[in-house]
Amino acid sequence: QVQLVESGGGLVQAGGSLRLSCKASGRIFSIDAMGWYRQAPGKQRELVATIDSASNTNYADSVKGRFTISRDIAKNTVLLQMNSLQPDDSAVYYCDAYMRVPTFQHYWGQGTQVTVSS
Repeated sequence: QVQLVESGGGLVQAGGSLRLSCKASGRIFSIDAMGWYRQAPGKQRELVATIDSASNTNYADSVKGRFTISRDIAKNTVLLQMNSLQPDDSAVYYCDAYMRVPTFQHYWGQGTQVTVSS
């Protein structure tokens, strides 16, 4: 069974940092792109950052310069380092991966809560 498991969320004060981790497991042939999305109450899910198999990255304007996405291909893991967190960053953060299992499919993690207090 293929799954994505996230960890690292929690409660932090404004200006603080958190690091999210997401590991893919199961019968995976290869992983193309991985990324992080977030959804705040009453809002649509939005892209935070993505990274492809060549480590090319893409960030939402709202997190550029504060968040850094990286991946460990050997461990099927993607990380999101979040610095200078603000209350507007509070949301459930979801990991996404486009994987060949053996056909290419999108998978989502269960989500991890990030809460930033002012």
